[in-house]
Amino acid sequence: RLLPLPFLNPFIHLLKATGAIKHCHDNSHAREDREREKKVAKRRLYVVSVICLVFMIGEILEILGSLLSVFTIWLVTGVLVYLAVERLINNNYTIEGTIMLITSGCALLANIVMALILHQSGHGHSHGGLGGRAQQHNASVRAAFVHVLGDLLQSVSVFLSAIIIFFKPEYKMADPICTFLFSIFVLCTTITILRDILVVLMNGTPAGIKYSEVRDGLLAVKGVKAVHNLHIWALTMNQTVLSAHVAIDETVDAQTVLREMTQACVSSFNFHSVTIQMERQADLKPGCTLCEDPKM
Repeated sequence: RLLPLPFLNPFIHLLKATGAIKHCHDNSHAREDREREKKVAKRRLYVVSVICLVFMIGEILEILGSLLSVFTIWLVTGVLVYLAVERLINNNYTIEGTIMLITSGCALLANIVMALILHQSGHGHSHGGLGGRAQQHNASVRAAFVHVLGDLLQSVSVFLSAIIIFFKPEYKMADPICTFLFSIFVLCTTITILRDILVVLMNGTPAGIKYSEVRDGLLAVKGVKAVHNLHIWALTMNQTVLSAHVAIDETVDAQTVLREMTQACVSSFNFHSVTIQMERQADLKPGCTLCEDPKM
């Protein structure tokens, strides 16, 4: 190691004093710029984190809001059934046929308009390839449509009762009887959406996707020898996720096989995310209980 000569010290001090030699730590502007960059970066990270949190909460509220909407329909239907039973037992009530007819007619018209607005055309179609998949829709829109459909059926019930009572006032029991019939129909219409909501909450496989079809489709890709640990679950009402372990022939290109399988899954079933772990065929262990397909 070379040591500086003592006679050079005065020149070094002179260069430092005149600013000819500068160190990064001696530059106050550089430190200020660095601190300013840190503050800007932190501010941007905070904003992005808040936005991600809002979207995460929105995804959760979408499912819970749909579930609450279904329960609200059941609660209202239960109240109507209770009032109908009370009327049949007591038989001490009067109904103004004209007012009932006008009110139910306006409610029926309003519910028809809302149902047409929320109605979603094309409830499912096939993409070909591995098989067809029913198109998933936004849970909140579906729940709102079912809610409006329930109100529409109740309006139809009241409207039919109003017509009967308007022309035949002595048949006033038609009101609670129609309430019973259409309440049962309303409950039946909410079973489907409730099933879809529970599938998401329980991380189940959507009804439009068959486990065996996806597995057979992956096995049909050239070079694939075995598929195990295949998992399919609904992340949201319109996002389905797939993960699997795939054993391939050692003579084929792994990236080519992976690309073909991913493209087949996305194009055929519109998976939101596909995660495939590639393995060698020699690594397979026959009879492994962890690699067995689930009992269907």
